[in-house]
Amino acid sequence: MTFQTLQLQRDARGVVTLTLNTPERRNVLSPQMIADLTAFARTVGQERETRVVVLQGAGPVFCAGGDLAWMRAQLTADRAQRMAEARKLAEMLQALNTLPVPLIGRLHGGAFGGGVGLACVCDMTIAARGTKFCFSETRLGIIPATIGPYVLARMGEGRARRVFMSGRVFAADEAEGLGLVAHVVEEAALDTAVTAEVAPYLATAPGAVAAAKALTRVLGPRIDAAVIEDSITRLAEIWEGEEARQGITAFLDKRPPPWGG
Repeated sequence: MTFQTLQLQRDARGVVTLTLNTPERRNVLSPQMIADLTAFARTVGQERETRVVVLQGAGPVFCAGGDLAWMRAQLTADRAQRMAEARKLAEMLQALNTLPVPLIGRLHGGAFGGGVGLACVCDMTIAARGTKFCFSETRLGIIPATIGPYVLARMGEGRARRVFMSGRVFAADEAEGLGLVAHVVEEAALDTAVTAEVAPYLATAPGAVAAAKALTRVLGPRIDAAVIEDSITRLAEIWEGEEARQGITAFLDKRPPPWGG
């Protein structure tokens, strides 16, 4: 199966490397990439021969977050259109979050906005030292709504509140302390570290791994249809506010928003 914005490689062991493959756009979450990731999760990720999925980004940045063209379109969309677009993002995140195989994130360069959300739906992430992180939404007058349930599940409320609203950029070492990433290694050691995380799964029963992962979601923080729908509604509502219009317009015009640089 091929995808417009993704590159897939599967080795003889059943390890699938899933690469966000629009490096010229810093792997932003465009509508096409959201659709491709959803389709991957619902097809390739469910195949019996898939044992582990490694998620990475091509080029200098793992994922720079939202797509500018998508943001521009939301300014003139009506409520129903905004809800529909937010639902596509929410469904993609949930599809990846509930993959019946381990999902390991290989992060480098930067993970911003929705890119942090992708890191949080991974079962564990390894980041290269020097990787930058940011919940950049509030700088634009919006909120990290659809990624919110997964961020809070990963980090816990107390740690999330340190970075969830401030819009500040933080380094990989802080991300490790916040529980966002499991390990930070030098970039030259990134592949070796990922290989070490993959290896134990190749000695486990795939069905048992899937059942154990499903159990973690039953026992962990609630992320059900009601929680997801609330995140969709909150995102659509914030897009209707004056701050969103001012913030997104300023960002697209490459000038500071009214509240600061």
